[in-house]
Amino acid sequence: MRFLSPSSVLLLLLALAYNCHAFNSAANPSAIVKSGALADFDFINQDKLPWIKEGYNTYKWRDQEINYIEMGDSSKPALVLIHGFGASSYHWRYNIPALARKYHVFAFCKLGFGLSSKPIVEYSADVWRDQTVDFLKDVVQKPATLAGNSLGGYTSLYTAATEEAKSLVNGVILLNGAGRFRDSRMEEEPKEPNSIIKAIQTGFLRFIIGASFVITKQPARIEQVLRQVYPNNDKNVDQELVESIRFPAEDPNASEVFYRVITKNGSGSTVYVDDLLKKMDCPLLLCWGENDPWIRPQAADKVQQIYPKSQRVSINAGHCPHDEDPEAVNSAIIDFMDGIAATQKA
Repeated sequence: MRFLSPSSVLLLLLALAYNCHAFNSAANPSAIVKSGALADFDFINQDKLPWIKEGYNTYKWRDQEINYIEMGDSSKPALVLIHGFGASSYHWRYNIPALARKYHVFAFCKLGFGLSSKPIVEYSADVWRDQTVDFLKDVVQKPATLAGNSLGGYTSLYTAATEEAKSLVNGVILLNGAGRFRDSRMEEEPKEPNSIIKAIQTGFLRFIIGASFVITKQPARIEQVLRQVYPNNDKNVDQELVESIRFPAEDPNASEVFYRVITKNGSGSTVYVDDLLKKMDCPLLLCWGENDPWIRPQAADKVQQIYPKSQRVSINAGHCPHDEDPEAVNSAIIDFMDGIAATQKA
């Protein structure tokens, strides 16, 4: 896999390696507050959501505020959109209105990202898996199809493979989903360095990641990285998208969250994509940007080998096909969900 720059390496480090230790906290009963921020939004005739830095709806989870968008007829099938590393629910701005014409659509900001709270806790794949499971139970309250981009794709897989969520998930859509595959040559866990070496490594890594964060959150740098991963059509790399990434990065805890996410998920044990696929039994669509410079099409090939009943739609786009070519992605999602509905009626 070829990376584009040192800061891009850091941005993708999480997307390629997942640790699995959630912070300990019992989920509180849901407390949903609908802000009315999109009350006047005409999703029938408008194709793009407005960026609202004050946020959309909120949901209390583990004493933290989770920001989310909800749109569409509640009697229709549910679709939950899960963003990738460093992004937010707003990254689905061209998908939510179009898909809400046929489905009940949700998109939430993961804990630590976007407009959701950024507590100083241990971040891991388990945390976002648990968040998704509870969101399905407390907010969606009916079976749903999960669609995730990059890290969000891994979260979707991890959720669908979890026993308690199997009745809540009726399909998964991976849009350039991230995650490690099992490699027999790398089965042995790396040895833990001694305490002195570890302290030196930790201090150096904290300095490097902290400096990278300061650079990466600058609007010009955000735009530059986005244009690199929108290789075919970068017209949607606009000021609103850049601001939706920059604004959350100004949170006082954002730098520490960035450090914890990177370091926690770049070490330790991994839940492999192979193992998740073997535990999954629902329909799977690979909606893949074939020109992704970060997660190559070979990753989709591997998924198809392991899960042969999966479907695949190739998109002429990069790492974020849903925003680079939303019409093609929306069409693929609609076809897939219509297929699920037809199967359920049969």
